[in-house]
Amino acid sequence: MKKPCIVIACIAVLFGCNLRQQPAGDVNIERIIQADEEPENWMSLGRNFMQHHHSPLSQINKDNIKSLGFAWQYETNSNRGKVNRGLEATPIVVDGVLYTSGAWSQVYAVNAKTGKEIWRYDPGVDGNYARRTCCDVINRGIQVWQGKVFIGTLDGYLIALDAATGKELWKQDTFVDREAFYTITGPPQIAKGKVVIGNAGADFGVRGYITAYDLETGDFAWRFFTVPADSTHKQADEAMKIAVPTWDANSLWQAGGGGTVWGELAYDPHLNLLYVGTGNGSPYPLWIRSPSGGENLFLSSILAIDPDDGRLVWYYQTSPGESWDHTSTANIVLADLSINGKTRKVLMQAPKNGFFYVIDRVTGKLISAEKYVPVNWADSVDTRTGKPSISNQAWYKDSPRYIFPGPVGGHSWQPMSYNPNTGLVYIPTHDIPFVYSELPGYQFAPRNINSGVITNAVPLPEHLKIYAEGWPAHEGDVLKAWDPVKQKEVWRVHLPSRFNGGVLSTSGDLVFQGTSSGYLNIYKADTGEKLNEIYTGTGMLAAPVTYTVDGEQYVAVMAGFGGSFLPIPNGATALNKYKNTGRIIAFKLGGGETPLPLPQDRVTKVPAPPDAVLEESQIRRGEDLYNQFCARCHTTMGEEHLSEIPDLSLLPKHLHDDFINIVLHGKLSFYGMAGFSDVLSQEDANAIHQFIISMQKHRYERQNTGNEIR
Repeated sequence: MKKPCIVIACIAVLFGCNLRQQPAGDVNIERIIQADEEPENWMSLGRNFMQHHHSPLSQINKDNIKSLGFAWQYETNSNRGKVNRGLEATPIVVDGVLYTSGAWSQVYAVNAKTGKEIWRYDPGVDGNYARRTCCDVINRGIQVWQGKVFIGTLDGYLIALDAATGKELWKQDTFVDREAFYTITGPPQIAKGKVVIGNAGADFGVRGYITAYDLETGDFAWRFFTVPADSTHKQADEAMKIAVPTWDANSLWQAGGGGTVWGELAYDPHLNLLYVGTGNGSPYPLWIRSPSGGENLFLSSILAIDPDDGRLVWYYQTSPGESWDHTSTANIVLADLSINGKTRKVLMQAPKNGFFYVIDRVTGKLISAEKYVPVNWADSVDTRTGKPSISNQAWYKDSPRYIFPGPVGGHSWQPMSYNPNTGLVYIPTHDIPFVYSELPGYQFAPRNINSGVITNAVPLPEHLKIYAEGWPAHEGDVLKAWDPVKQKEVWRVHLPSRFNGGVLSTSGDLVFQGTSSGYLNIYKADTGEKLNEIYTGTGMLAAPVTYTVDGEQYVAVMAGFGGSFLPIPNGATALNKYKNTGRIIAFKLGGGETPLPLPQDRVTKVPAPPDAVLEESQIRRGEDLYNQFCARCHTTMGEEHLSEIPDLSLLPKHLHDDFINIVLHGKLSFYGMAGFSDVLSQEDANAIHQFIISMQKHRYERQNTGNEIR
């Protein structure tokens, strides 16, 4: 009876129908190392341990890309209430199953061929943590390993799920201080039998660190702090002995220092080194954070850490004395490059500060660093010392300064891709300068933004335009192909929209990038010629992936605009036409038309404001409080903006009636509108309400006289 089964199985294999049943999520180090032998899968955030964000698949190629069309979609339905949040994760595909994460740290497993849901997991994140985020309630990815799916949740838990069922296996609290405004938005990384997770929150005044846990049990393994806790040598580890002398003993220690780790980490199993990019200082200005100066290690640095024990092996700091939000949390790419006739094991990063770094990943020695976007905070980087020559333009202590790049960075978290065939790195860049000025009278304020600066993006207010005189015009977003050996640009594509998506390259001689305006663009990898564009109607920030099922190649991307740009007016986004419906969209050759989301149904008529007695002094006080506590999410009322966050000058009567319960007591905290009773009194809330009513009254009167424009 057994022989016929064997024959049938053999015939099935010959005809390409693989009946071998792999355990769900069966990823291990051998499969990751040999990822090119399984091009049908995408088993880590960057596909292989080198984190190239490149696929050797070529069924979809430059010759047939015009026939790429819609295959399937999966709506994530991860929103709470009517606010549609951003989707930023790079999916992982293992043996025909696509795993990924969405808003509020939800996790999805779907059939990679059909998009049919296998399971979904909702960790039930505390909605109050939305207040603790700089950049929306997003999540940038999961890891799949040995039958488990690992997710770091916004409210600080590292959770292991069963890859087959989504059942929770273990859960660990990763936060050292639950009163501090920590969050997790970045993905975990697997290294030597451990799962490592960082955190976000530097803008709110926290001390960065990463923590490692046992893959099987979730037991704590080790923790590495990225900055000192104070000026003493109470810290026993060698890393802090290196860092402490680079800080003023009288530093603003209560502000935490910053240095949070919220980007993609990389692991080299051959060298057994974990590469970690660290974040900005808290507050930004060095002269406030560390009054007598200093390099302030390990802010804005790349660290090589031994995952066995958390020991620092080497470090390289990209922005000594970090004062510009120039994080080094952009994705790290590993490669073996031929440089001056010698093969070098390198890592490459294009951090926010505008220099493209090629570093020996064995020793940490700088090989080269050149400007990949316009830069004026530094003139160059000395390859002998590894240090930048910081210009006078960088320091805004005494007067505002027009600085390239701004806090958005020359390149932020959206993954760049390295194509070993062309030898090019494809970088989603930003050419967006800012005017920086010190926040007058800054004092550390727990549970609030603690940047210590005012930043104004272009186009500048009239009174700040004087600071931009004499400097070149900015270009906005540009997709660039960069030669990392010659350190020069090969081609560029200017994008009319802002804050666009991460990049995928393939051996089909293709480069894929989604845009905030709702297009999936496909370019020729060697020249940048646009070969196709597919309109989805949904803005994209995430990087696409590609894989095959049953011999057919697919390209999939998470579509959903948001992140730090969720509340920012941006007329170039797809939000002006369609609802920001979060979904995974997959494409294949011979596919159909991509279904568009439902049309927007935004409120265009200003409701009648409450009949309240308004006092000018209260309105002015309320405006100050609004700008301090509310405007970060709710933007400027009355402007023509496309934010998913409600415009408070359009509040209906029932929300005005419940204003105090909402603002102070968190009645809507489940939806992300946390209560502020810890920092606002009832008198404060009343003053804010007066300001909002005054704005609504003004708009209502203009509307009724025919002057309101939206």
